[in-house]
Amino acid sequence: MQQWFDICDVADLQPNAGVCALVAQQQVAIFYLPATQQLYALSNFDPIGKANVLSRGIIGDLQGQPVVASPLYKQHFNLQTGACLEDETIQIPVYSVRMQAQRVEILLGELA
Repeated sequence: MQQWFDICDVADLQPNAGVCALVAQQQVAIFYLPATQQLYALSNFDPIGKANVLSRGIIGDLQGQPVVASPLYKQHFNLQTGACLEDETIQIPVYSVRMQAQRVEILLGELA
């Protein structure tokens, strides 16, 4: 069963940066771009660096794709699809995220 899970108030997010939340015992990196009111949620685990660090990465745009650069080895992961731009065989989980009444919510059923 899928269910939206309340994470935090939007004011708790760092504009144009990431934060990490523990959801269903998994670390989820949440990124907020206030200029477009866009939210992204993906696994915080960098499969190349083998560490939970993606929420500390730098967000940007490569080839028209919103990305986060891992702080370890600088691979870029697409914020919408989780695909690694440098190695197409690597993809990390992405999750549905939304803002409701200034609260950030993640679709919990996708994490189970």
